[in-house]
Amino acid sequence: MFAKPNPGRTTAAAEGDVVLFLLGMRINHFWAVHRWLPVAVSMPGMLRELSRDKESGLLGCQMLSGSPRTYYLVQYWESKEKLLAYAAAPDRRHRRAWAMINRVEQKSGQHVGIWHETYIVPPGSYETIYGDMPPYGLAAATGVLPIERRGATARERLERAGREREK
Repeated sequence: MFAKPNPGRTTAAAEGDVVLFLLGMRINHFWAVHRWLPVAVSMPGMLRELSRDKESGLLGCQMLSGSPRTYYLVQYWESKEKLLAYAAAPDRRHRRAWAMINRVEQKSGQHVGIWHETYIVPPGSYETIYGDMPPYGLAAATGVLPIERRGATARERLERAGREREK
């Protein structure tokens, strides 16, 4: 049930670009449950669909809460092409959810807010360290390595990744 911590310091086994996709919702009016609940419940179905399809490109995700009003997902994707392909696929849940969200938004009177941000992060522009942690974040999505494999300091890890990018 609870993930066992990896002892000591570790780093993510990510190679190449990291595609970071953040998306979320904000409940603007708690009393308008019929407006924001359909938006909230659309995400678990999409995540189930993606987790069952190993070719989808979703490497991992975590749901977080910023407050009782705001909820968001941090997702790691194999490539921007796979992220965009999923978003546009007419036979996947995202298209139906997006159509529903657009209908809700038109009728909602601003009861629920939605947002997303996409970042393509090249090697040498990201660095990770986890101390006595179970796989988390990027490491949960890409695997865990002993810190020594990438460098003892953040500077060493970033410089090494930058050199590898230049090759």
